[in-house]
Amino acid sequence: MKIHVIGGGLAGVEAAYYLLRRGHEVVLHEARPTYEDNAHHTPYFGELVCSNSLKSKDVENACGLLKEEMRHMGSLTMESAAIAEVPSGNALSVDRDLFAKNNHAKLTSFPSLTVVNEEITSLGDEPTILATGPLTSPALLDYLCHLLGKKNLSFFDASAPIVRKDSINFDIAYYKSRYAQGDESYINCPFSREEYFAFIQELTHAEKTLVHEFDTQYFEGCLPVEVIASRGVETLRHGPLKPFGLWREGYPKPYAVVQLRQDTKLGDYYNIVGFQTNLTYPEQRRVFHMIPGLEHAEFLRYGLMHRNAYIDSPRLLNDDLSLKAKDNVFVAGQLSGVEGYVESAAMGILAAIQLERRLKGLPLRSLSSRTMLGALTDYILHFYGKDFQPMNANWALIPSVMKTQRAAAVQESLQLIDDFMEHVDD
Repeated sequence: MKIHVIGGGLAGVEAAYYLLRRGHEVVLHEARPTYEDNAHHTPYFGELVCSNSLKSKDVENACGLLKEEMRHMGSLTMESAAIAEVPSGNALSVDRDLFAKNNHAKLTSFPSLTVVNEEITSLGDEPTILATGPLTSPALLDYLCHLLGKKNLSFFDASAPIVRKDSINFDIAYYKSRYAQGDESYINCPFSREEYFAFIQELTHAEKTLVHEFDTQYFEGCLPVEVIASRGVETLRHGPLKPFGLWREGYPKPYAVVQLRQDTKLGDYYNIVGFQTNLTYPEQRRVFHMIPGLEHAEFLRYGLMHRNAYIDSPRLLNDDLSLKAKDNVFVAGQLSGVEGYVESAAMGILAAIQLERRLKGLPLRSLSSRTMLGALTDYILHFYGKDFQPMNANWALIPSVMKTQRAAAVQESLQLIDDFMEHVDD
């Protein structure tokens, strides 16, 4: 029996890869390039849109642990990240094109994969993993609203600009990673107090792109830089522009610092960290040229605002991640209410496992909430409050683990993941 995976993002990639390795025939539906979502730039599977960072590599960090759990589950995302990694201190960051190309090549190497480039606007009765992500098309969202009997939730997200390295002024900019992370992989652009206040003034008054077709409900974990700045003149310098740990010996201490992170393996392009934005392109060019060291920066890609959508999973999903209203459809990725690249990819693996167990007539086998993926899944399935919001991996999801106990909790988590995978067919 063929299994249909809708969406070629990280969750869809992981779901398809798991099922293909298990010997299933998979039909992968990816709307691009026939459907333009105004966010992606390549035809490859698993393209990273907002940032090239997969966050911390430290296994005692919540997202670092989740990545290690995924490695134990045979993750393609982690394999591609290892191949495409670029220097970024304690973070795992990748060359976006190389990362996506490896995902694409690995999936299309399976003869049991069929790729269909078309926009899906409704769901059939065959076994399906719905992994259309935050950029689910309006037509499919309309269908889901009708199917589920209630309005889908949504929020805005944004991507940061990318500049050409050789256009950065290194008479001002310098290399340094915060808190002695073991390398000097970030490019730093230091503000004086006067420069910072002039920048904030222009940033908060710059022209923004109209977003009239949606309400402006932003996700707190990925706010546009101009929204952060509007919350107080000092807010940015205590957030993404904090200067602490970025002093240069022999130079005045900067009042604020903009960091740029390597975006390609060659190191020719860098993205401006924390500068997701909804400013118009001309305003981005004008205002961001006020950043010391970026006076003549050449923008390879401007920042972009796009709509992120997700469903009310605690009320709409069964415990195996299938829709209550259509239980042949399993929901994965950001559409299910997780937030972040790694979290989305991990949910793709778990959705594929649960769908396969259903096909084999096996009972539900939940992942322990003592694992990071299990705790994240428990949140999206059993949140009881009124305002369900997308969730990143974080240690608060396992509240019984104190900070001093994390090393032991990591070992327990990985052992539980190994046990889960060893008995995935039981």
